[in-house]
Amino acid sequence: MYARPPRSRSRGAELARAGFTDTEAAMRELASPPLDALAEDQTLLAMFAEVADPDLALRGLGRVLDAARSDAAGARAATTLLEALGERAVDTRRLLAVLGFSASLADHLVLHPEHLADLVPGGHEGDDGRPASAGAEPGPRSVRSEMLTAVGADPGALEPVADGHHQDLLRALRIAYRRHLLSLAAVDLTGGVEMPAVGAELSDLAAATLEAALAIARADLPEGAAPCRLAVVGMGKCGGRELNYVSDVDVVFVAEPPDGVADDDALRTATLLASGMMKACSERTVDGTIWPVDAALRPEGKAGPLVRTLASYTRYYESWAKTWEFQALLKARPVAGDGALGGEFVNAVAPMVWNVSCRDGFVGDVQGMRRRVEHNVRPADAARELKLGPGGLRDIEFAVQLLQLVHGRADESLRSGSTLAALSALTSGGYVGRDDGALLEQAYVFLRTLEHRIQLRGLRRTHLVPQSDADLRVLARSLGLRAADELTARWQRENREVRRLHEKLFYRPLLSAVASLPGDGVRLSAEAALARLEALGYADPAGAMRHIEALTKGVSRRAAIQRTLLPVLLGWFADAPLPDTGLAGFRKVSDALGTTPWYLRLLRDDNAAAERMAKVLASGEYATQLLLRAPEAVTMFSGDAELAPRGREQLEAEVTTGVERHDDPMAAIGVVRAMRRRELFRTAVADVVGLLPVHQVGQSLTAIAEATLAGALAAAVRTVEAERRGPLPTRLAVIAMGRLGGREMGYGSDADVMFVHTPHVGADDEAAASAALAVANEMRRLLAVPSPEPAFTVDADLRPEGRQGPLVRTLASYSAYYDRWGEVWERQALLRATGCCGDPELLRRFEALIDPLRWPTGGLTDVQVREIRRIKARVEAERLPRGADPSTHLKLGPGGLADVEWCAQLLQLQHAGRFEALRTTATLDVFDVAVEVGLMRDADRRALREAWCRAAAIRNATVLVSGRASDVIPADLPTLAAVSQVMGYGPEESAAFLDEYRRVSRRARTVVERVFYDDPR
Repeated sequence: MYARPPRSRSRGAELARAGFTDTEAAMRELASPPLDALAEDQTLLAMFAEVADPDLALRGLGRVLDAARSDAAGARAATTLLEALGERAVDTRRLLAVLGFSASLADHLVLHPEHLADLVPGGHEGDDGRPASAGAEPGPRSVRSEMLTAVGADPGALEPVADGHHQDLLRALRIAYRRHLLSLAAVDLTGGVEMPAVGAELSDLAAATLEAALAIARADLPEGAAPCRLAVVGMGKCGGRELNYVSDVDVVFVAEPPDGVADDDALRTATLLASGMMKACSERTVDGTIWPVDAALRPEGKAGPLVRTLASYTRYYESWAKTWEFQALLKARPVAGDGALGGEFVNAVAPMVWNVSCRDGFVGDVQGMRRRVEHNVRPADAARELKLGPGGLRDIEFAVQLLQLVHGRADESLRSGSTLAALSALTSGGYVGRDDGALLEQAYVFLRTLEHRIQLRGLRRTHLVPQSDADLRVLARSLGLRAADELTARWQRENREVRRLHEKLFYRPLLSAVASLPGDGVRLSAEAALARLEALGYADPAGAMRHIEALTKGVSRRAAIQRTLLPVLLGWFADAPLPDTGLAGFRKVSDALGTTPWYLRLLRDDNAAAERMAKVLASGEYATQLLLRAPEAVTMFSGDAELAPRGREQLEAEVTTGVERHDDPMAAIGVVRAMRRRELFRTAVADVVGLLPVHQVGQSLTAIAEATLAGALAAAVRTVEAERRGPLPTRLAVIAMGRLGGREMGYGSDADVMFVHTPHVGADDEAAASAALAVANEMRRLLAVPSPEPAFTVDADLRPEGRQGPLVRTLASYSAYYDRWGEVWERQALLRATGCCGDPELLRRFEALIDPLRWPTGGLTDVQVREIRRIKARVEAERLPRGADPSTHLKLGPGGLADVEWCAQLLQLQHAGRFEALRTTATLDVFDVAVEVGLMRDADRRALREAWCRAAAIRNATVLVSGRASDVIPADLPTLAAVSQVMGYGPEESAAFLDEYRRVSRRARTVVERVFYDDPR
């Protein structure tokens, strides 16, 4: 058997200790010329041990030395390099650092070995070893000169023009750019330059590259092109001098005609120049590409003209620009072309930028932008997203920019395009606490450095932290960390800290205006605090400040805990539809429960419960008022299990037992009200936080209503029996009708019922009728007693003869009426009739009575069908309120609730006699069965179901927001915005919410025309 020589084994161990993972390949490489002469040098191993990926560095070194032999300049640099390695020259670590981190830059050196001289001390004649540009004086002008010289343009000319063949110029531009990038990476990887200087140097290199590309575009202009002035204004990270290694370069183009030149002619030339410049940077050649130049931040985006005059920009920004466009302009900076014109542009837009926080909807726009950024992250990438995810770079940038826009109107020291410079100014000015500012700066520098390393590794635009341990190990070593798990722990720690500070940053200083917060290091004036509250969406900043003061004043434990909670709660309130309502509700609940130990402990220790509470309180009046009547229900925020709807049987048993303990009817009905109040709150919370779809909300509300009626009936029976000093002479039952019978109730629904009784054997009919009427009236009276809770209206208008008919009938009377007088519309009303509460046998007999009427064996005659359609048409024409917009009427508008329900009911009247599965009181179940038995197409079912669910959900959301029932989508903009947000839309997406409802309802109306009116269209 072959045995490895002892020296080979020991050499392999030395290589492994130096960080090599493939020691066999490393020994072969070191045994080959020209490195074989240095193979035994322990100092060489130590130098490799310093780089991120020793295996990659050694392979790259061999490739570069091989390539250098065929190039005169490269050969001299290679010789110098070998001498330096032999002499253990420290500066050789720049080359090894590059080769040991980026295979792409090693590929560049293989293709251009002459650039090896830039990294090797003494590689150039008379060179001191300093790279040509990166990290060294004289700065941006030197880089500009070198890039222009590379394309044969005069750096001293006012408008440099490149000299040479187009393809040769493109190649020269790419080679020169990559050479500078190589030099900067070498200094960066060896600690010679750090953030933010790396971003600044990359931005200066980008600006110089744009200038050289513009020179190429000038050389390509057709003969006779009109003269023009063209400024290239950097936006985004390029404008802020914080560019990444691999990034789009955002710009806008500003043009002006010289004296005597027509605007159109100058703009045509400027457009040719701008297009040519962009192509010179992004066009793919044999030497690859540089980066895309992105002009999408211009007015109207890609749909707008590429180039505008200064006056055109000004008109647009004054009249049409959205908030995010001004936020983008915060970093605008002239980077190429006519610098004076670029400066005029920046000066013209600056006043608009720094007054944007005064605009209506400012906070909603900014919040919407933040949501879009987070929503655009692919779920599969969210855990690895370094830039856009929660706790990422965008959280820091967003926080800094929002504070700049809020306070920069009055404080010019905040007007910087650099994130770190702006953060420093915010900290110095007292808008951010000193400790928080230091932590954010540390996190930003680390995250940006990690982002740079990830991109530099493959020269690829990405913001995702790699998953493999091998890649993480290399990244960790490049950052001076020992292992992959150390890097992951550091990144996650910074990520959590950023998210915490992002949520706190806007709100903690507000407390300093009204409370003493030692050690916070920031004290906003009252005026600044009010301005910040207003910018963050609080409609009544002064009122909000009073609530904050009331919650945080004093030295009690309660005040101390609430000072800790409020910074985060204020942020959650601001993200919800109605921040003022949320803050006011929190104060009231805290006033009621603040001395209860478990209340503040729950909010302090259960982050999810606190967030849910903030969202519910700031989503509208309905749930807030319920909670204020029963503050102890705050425990429901603690978990999903607490928010699961309770079944009817459980609720009915609770109220029945409670009623039996009270002889006083008002005390008895109080038990019923307490149950209803608690369960309505449970359902509303589950609805707001997204745990219940609309049909389950309806089922839960129906179960609550059924238990409420059962409890009220029990209390009324006890009261009447006590008054009559004996048991009732009749059996009584309550029949559920309408949405109650269909188990489809909304928050604002009435309880449609009918009362039926049948006297006991031998009882006097008049006495029985009198007793039944007394119970029905007492039941309605108890439920109608005024209270601050949502009203519970018992509506018996669907009984025979409506309001003119007797409130209570016997079973025989119902039978006689329907046999003699029953109209087809009354049969239709009976489709949703079902037993609610009372005598079980009587309920069974009533349903047996009406089943043949509502589900006729032979269906409907043609005359009856026409009558139903005639009634429907009359309802549409007569019941829609005068002046109402049909397209926003949720019940009677085209494709609204009535349209969908009448479709279902006609199908039942026509076909339930044949198909037993159609004998249901639930609207949506009818369509499911109709598809199964071939009466309806599945596409039609989906259209009707979507319209019904959406309309029902909007009605519910309107009640949750305003506390009032309405069949119309709110017209006033604040309420509409709140309703749309409760429905899951952003605060600035009210128009999209309306458009979506109209689209869904129009599609449903088309189905109604075909299914209900038998229109073949």
